[in-house]
Amino acid sequence: MTDTAHFRKVIQNRLEELGVRMHDIDEELGHQKTRDLSDQAIDLEDDEVLEGLGQAAEREVDLLKRALARIEDGTYGICLSCGDEISKERLEAVPYAPLCRNCVSGGKS
Repeated sequence: MTDTAHFRKVIQNRLEELGVRMHDIDEELGHQKTRDLSDQAIDLEDDEVLEGLGQAAEREVDLLKRALARIEDGTYGICLSCGDEISKERLEAVPYAPLCRNCVSGGKS
């Protein structure tokens, strides 16, 4: 049986970390850029990296919120594909995991 209280706390902590990260990214993207053309090129590259990090954080937030919803409806820790229990080790590594290791790997052990 999955310890949902533990994983709820893990997920909520991760959501808080991502919230701080996303805020920092927004702040950095909002800074005024330099007028020097060579510095502007570097700033644009940096902005692209920051935007990618922000998008990855948004995707993870969505996955974590879905995991919280599964905790609420009693399906957290149960594979959405086969219905087997997802191992604690997998949930520790990927707390939003919707699939067991076997289903992720295509049914191969």
